[in-house]
Amino acid sequence: MTTNSDEPQPRPRRRAPAGAAVLREDVTEAIRAAVFEELAAAGYARMSIEGIARRAGVGKTAVYRRWRSKLHLVLDLVSAIAVQGLPAPDTGSLEGDLRLLYEVTSRALRHPVASQILPDLQAEAARNPDIAEALQKALREGQDSVARGIVTAAQERGELRPGADHALALDLISGPLYWRSVVIRGPKPPKGYLEALTRATTEALKAL
Repeated sequence: MTTNSDEPQPRPRRRAPAGAAVLREDVTEAIRAAVFEELAAAGYARMSIEGIARRAGVGKTAVYRRWRSKLHLVLDLVSAIAVQGLPAPDTGSLEGDLRLLYEVTSRALRHPVASQILPDLQAEAARNPDIAEALQKALREGQDSVARGIVTAAQERGELRPGADHALALDLISGPLYWRSVVIRGPKPPKGYLEALTRATTEALKAL
């Protein structure tokens, strides 16, 4: 069979270079989950790439293809928290939004993994400025977006005056639970605590 030489001929399909690494997303997610488990079980100082790989059911090479070291791995995960953040409550009232936020945050901070990881990373942050910066960014930005959403919605409804200090509002909204759960690592809040905290924070925000 002959072909017209003037007609463009299909190019042969290129083969992927031998040994080219294709990073499977399911493996990446398994490694991320293993990091949280390893952090909770061993702490940052004793955490190892070998332990992470074993928990994830992969070889060490799979971890190193994605992250250069355990420091870069942890920084990547902590930084991702800032991007994900918490969904902003939308109950139709300031008190309702705060109550829902406190319920969600309280449960999250009491989770066995979070209750182990956050204090450990806080301690490590005192020795490692890179971790300190990433942790501050994750916690601050994640909470800041939620607090701003709550305050802005309350201002639009006329519950709070325009021009309220958003930075101070963030401290008032987020400070108590983090102090209780992360700093002093207190037990589960007693019955009625979240309701009382909600009322007190609502009144404090109205005073701004």
